[in-house]
Amino acid sequence: MDEKDFLAKRFEEHRAHLRAVAYRMLGSLSEADDAVQEAWLRLSRSDVSGVANLGGWLTTVVGRVCLDLLRTRTARGEEPFDVRVPDPVISSATVGGGSGGSGTDGTDPEQQALLADAVGLALLVVLQTLAPAERLAFVLHDMFGVPFDEIGPVVGRTPAAARQLASRARRRVRNTAAVPDSGLVRQREVVDAFLTAARDGDFEALLAVLDPDVVLRADTGAGFPGLARTVRGAHEVAGRALAFRRTAHGARYALVNGAAGVVTVVDGAPLSVMGLTVVGGKIVAIDILADPERLRGLDLTALGADG
Repeated sequence: MDEKDFLAKRFEEHRAHLRAVAYRMLGSLSEADDAVQEAWLRLSRSDVSGVANLGGWLTTVVGRVCLDLLRTRTARGEEPFDVRVPDPVISSATVGGGSGGSGTDGTDPEQQALLADAVGLALLVVLQTLAPAERLAFVLHDMFGVPFDEIGPVVGRTPAAARQLASRARRRVRNTAAVPDSGLVRQREVVDAFLTAARDGDFEALLAVLDPDVVLRADTGAGFPGLARTVRGAHEVAGRALAFRRTAHGARYALVNGAAGVVTVVDGAPLSVMGLTVVGGKIVAIDILADPERLRGLDLTALGADG
């Protein structure tokens, strides 16, 4: 095996981890793949003979690539005016014992890496509100354990300044991203109650499963005409959910980023993916992807016959 093949083999050992890092940074599966590919190109052009921890080196390289992408989005005004629902990761709805595991038997290593300690859509939405450097510091340190003396050079700050970036991001996350209930069985019960109420047009039953301060966010498309990007409050969200009756027959329970969710399929094509955040037996956040172009790019093969 020549040196390049050996390097490629070592890179493949870290690919799944690097894709998970990039996904949490970018909220986009295709951009995550691009970032990982760029990391390989940089590795192939670098002398890493003196690198003792190749995984750590690659993680910071991917972080730097993602930071550049985030800054480019901001500079070009590509960030949405309200909120962009991240690309969801769909997996089998096998719930098992309800202990909070992902229930993703048979998934490939990259899928497993994305779902390990899964980051829900609601948290990814909050991460998108952070400044690029804050997001990088939080993701690398709090989610992947990268020390601040390695993060500092990536963001062009001292380790102490990088620590402050992560601290500010952590406060934002704690204040705005609720920690979902861990039991998938209980989550599914709440989702089932929500779907039943929507199908029946039962407004009061919808209110019973929605937190008073529930927030609904959507990247809109076919099936959700006129839906505002963000809707807040149980009465407003329940009113919007009643429109779901028309397509509820195509709703299939799934795991969306490792938590309770729904994929709606009509005439064999996905109409929407809905991630729900359940806290204390109530739905506190609903994140909907209903953009046809983005839906076509999702891998829904894990659904199989579940639902």
